[in-house]
This record gives sequence, structure tokens and C-alpha cells, in this order.
Amino acid sequence: MCRNFTDITGDMVCPNMIRGIDHLRDPRLNKGLAFTLEERQTLGIQGLLATEYKTQEEQLNICRISLDLYKDPLSKYIYLVELQDMNEKLFFSLLSQNIEKFLPIVYTPTVGLACQRFGLIYRRPRGLFVTIYDKGHVLNILNNWPEQDVRAIVFTDGERILGLGDLGAYGMGIPVGKLALYTVLAGIKPHQCLPITLDVGTDNQDLLEDPLYIGLRQKRVRGKEYDEFIDEFMRAAIERFGPNTLLQFEDFALINATRLLEKYREEYCTFNDDIQGTASVAVAGLFASSRITKKKMNENIFMFLGAGSAATGIANLIVAAMVEEGMKLEEAQKLIYMFDVDGLLTKNRPNGLPSHAKHFGKDMEAEKNFEKSVATIKPTCLIGCSTVGGAFNENILKQMAKNAERPVIFALSNPTSKAECTAQAAYDHTEGRCVFASGSPFPPVKYNGKEYFTGQGNNSYIFPGIALGVIVARSRHIPESMFLTAARTLANFVSEGDLALGRIYPPLCDVRNVSLNIAIEVAKLAYCKDLATAYPKPKDFKTYIQNHTYNLQYDSFIPKFFKYPKPPNVKVKTMEEVYKG
Repeated sequence: MCRNFTDITGDMVCPNMIRGIDHLRDPRLNKGLAFTLEERQTLGIQGLLATEYKTQEEQLNICRISLDLYKDPLSKYIYLVELQDMNEKLFFSLLSQNIEKFLPIVYTPTVGLACQRFGLIYRRPRGLFVTIYDKGHVLNILNNWPEQDVRAIVFTDGERILGLGDLGAYGMGIPVGKLALYTVLAGIKPHQCLPITLDVGTDNQDLLEDPLYIGLRQKRVRGKEYDEFIDEFMRAAIERFGPNTLLQFEDFALINATRLLEKYREEYCTFNDDIQGTASVAVAGLFASSRITKKKMNENIFMFLGAGSAATGIANLIVAAMVEEGMKLEEAQKLIYMFDVDGLLTKNRPNGLPSHAKHFGKDMEAEKNFEKSVATIKPTCLIGCSTVGGAFNENILKQMAKNAERPVIFALSNPTSKAECTAQAAYDHTEGRCVFASGSPFPPVKYNGKEYFTGQGNNSYIFPGIALGVIVARSRHIPESMFLTAARTLANFVSEGDLALGRIYPPLCDVRNVSLNIAIEVAKLAYCKDLATAYPKPKDFKTYIQNHTYNLQYDSFIPKFFKYPKPPNVKVKTMEEVYKG
């Protein structure tokens, strides 16, 4: 019977527990044709591979050529998933060599399409599916995961996948993709990462009737039973993997996202990337844009289209930044205006205010016309978290050009089709004066004879570095100050050259260095706030963190031979002398 990765624990590979052929079948050990002749003979796999020896770099060249043969993004995604299933180090090495090219394939926007087609492209289990029927037995399910050294879990219930809505068990593509970025962008070891889908059903009727669907065919469980299930999962996770295990909420719907974060943030080492990661990367963009607009944060008027978990997360962190700079909380909140499906958040509107955003309700007349609100309130910064494609129309963009000399426009909804406006539209209708960022990538903009490379406010700038810092410090909690620290660190990486190109985020090719520096600052903060449990405290944080990251290069499987020293010259008695008679 073949041994696979279930017999191998993390970095501690016990040679006498694996056979030679396991090195070809286990993606964590497989090197393909990069096994040397000596390794092939030592492991007993000579003849199982073609004769030619190919270095890791030669294999990467083959992968690049193969990938370029596929024309559509989903096919490229499937190729990369299959590569990860065969050769883990080759997969991560390939991605790390051209992050800007491959990030849109393994993450947004292609991952959204992959989730929609997940039943079609599903090949092998990657992570755990824990269903509502497992309630009362969740720990047993987690015990089935073979890896002991899990440090980070990204989990979803699939109810709000990107801007695509309820995809149920198909949402597994998101935690899988997020954790791939943990490794590619921050060097977190793959065996320390566990993606989980909490399958409580789906309200998407199309999926319930889809013969390819892989999840529970029932409507979503809600209320007390749902809350008890989440409670049990949280307790089981730390019982199985330890109290400092990082638990990242991912793509939970508004009805659950904010309240679950508030419920667990002081009890577990947890965060919600859609709320806090999005907030951190958006605020980083605002810090950087202030170098263009020449305005301090508190000199702006902010208006949000959307008042969900992402929007309120950004708004709350903006307020925290202004308070840190000396402004009173109530005064900072007055600079934030929010507009949702029921109109402007005002204290007298007919449907009332959502509980998570009550502090942003204004004493003014209710208004349901967004375009009119932009003209009346005259925001200098417009932030879209609505998932309504094209919501920032020509009139609204032209109004923003009247509101400020350098209007700040963030169209953050994902995927690209859900963005509130395109980069080109933003420049065209603001006379090229806007400071623009989006959640998904847009091609370069040409305006008035000049080319602009707009910034992508991608959470991948933030969450890998946060996770790395938290993991190496073994932090007990993740306070909001860590996300503000991460935002400032990211903004400091934006050069004057970037700003001249219209980019308020550094190039994605720099994201590994960004993640390392975020991790350093987050780890330092964990020790400063007495949240760290990894001791002794590192003297050199950079070296300490680098020593705990994933090695992308192939390992040698030739045993390290050594000799014992020559024993002293002791005269040993004969058996007859000792046992005479």
C-alpha cells in the first residue's frame, strides 16, 4: 500500500517511515527529473523516471512554456492546481518568480470563476469539509487531518464568495487560494496551513439543482444551531492544534461576519480578512494618496457606496487612524458618510440603521439617490464596496472632479465585473486628476498622451504579512492596531516613482518584501503588547522570521553520512575469562 503525505509530518520527515517511491507520489517530496542519479539509486527509484536529469530551473522553464500554451485563465488555474498536487516546491517556486503574472490566476479574479466551476474542476481533497451534520463530532473530523503542526486555518461557510454571493461548498477555492498566498507571498510553510469549508447548506437554488455540486443539498442552517456549530468548530480547532492557532474568517456574509468577529476576537487568535484585511489595504492606499493630494486624513470627506462588513471595516480603521493622529472619535466619525441599498445612513430613514454601522448615521434628511448625495455632501474620497458594477457612473465621476482637485476614487469590489468603475473611466471623467485604486487588476490607462499604472488594493499585500508575524510570535490575539501598523508599513513602500505612475501601492513583485516587513512590525507589536508567547524574544526579528520561512529550493535526499571517532584502546577480556564455568 502506498504511503502518502499522511505519513509525513511537516519538516520532520522520518526517513525510515517512507519508501523510495513515496518521494515520487508525495507532492511535498517529489522533484520529478531533478532527482540525481545518486538519489535515484539510494531511494530505489532508478528506472521509474526518464534518464535525463533536469534542474529545478529547467523544470520551471518547462512549466512556464506549458502554462503559456493555455489561453483562458481557468485552464491556467487548473494546470497550476495539478502542478501543486504533483510537485509542491515547483508550484510555489513558479508563482514566486512572477507574482504579478500568476496572482490574478490563483487569486482574484480567476479564483472567482474557479469557485463557480468548482464541481467541474474538483480533483482531489485539499483541506477539510466539515458539515452541519458533523455537529457534536467536529473534533473527530479535525483529528482526521494528518498534519500535527498546523499554525493557520482559513475557513469559510461559502455564503459571500467575493462579489458572487452564496456558493456553498464551492467556496473552498477561496481558503485554498488564500493559503497558497500565505506561502508564496510570506513564506509560511504549506504544511502549517489548513483550508476548511464549514458546509451548512446553501440558499443558491441553482447549486442545489446542479448535478456537479459537491456540498449539502439543503437550505442554509441559521440561528442557534448555526451559532452552536461555529462555537464547536472554534473550540475544536484550538483543542486539536493549540491555543495560538490563527483562525481566519473568510467570505462570511454580512449577517454573520461582523458579529462573529466581535464575539471571538478577544477569545481566540482570529481575524476577518474581508473586514480587517480590506480595511488595512484601503487605509494604506489613503496614507499613500495623501502624498499626492497633500491632504491629511482628517482634511477629507469620505463617502462609501456599500455599508457592509468591508465598508464598515475600512471606515472604522480610517477613524482609528485619525484618532491616532489626535482627533476625537466623534469628530472623526462625522467625516464618514455611508450609502447602502436603502440609501444614505441617516438616523431618520424609514428602515433604520444597520447595527454594525449605527455610529455612522447622520442627523440629516434621508436620501436614496446616490448621485444626488455625492453632489450634496461633496466627498473628496469615494470608496466602493457595493459589488455593483459600474455604480460610479460618468456623472458621479465628473462630480468628484468638482469636489476636489485630486479626487480619491477606490472601486474595491471583486471580481473585475463587480468593480464600481474601471480605471479608464475614472481617469476619463475626472480629467486625469483622480487617484484611483481597485480591488481587481485593470490594464494600464492612457489619458492625454500619458500612461498610468493604477494600484490594485489587493488584500494580499496585508494578510500574508499579518499571518506570518502572528505565527512566529505565537500571538494570543490580533488587535486592530496590528492592521493599522500593517497599513503604515505598506504605505511606506510606495515610492515617488510609483506615485508618478498613478500607483498608490508598490508593484506586486515587491510583495514578499512587504510581507516580511509587515511581519516584523506585527511581531514587534505582539511583544510590545504582551501578546506574544514565543520565547525567548528574538534579538533580530528579521533573521528570526526568515529562519522560520519556507525554503523554495529542492532538498537533497542523500543521507548525510558521518563516522564515529576511533574508540580508545581497551583490552577486552575473552568470553571464557568472564564466564568461566
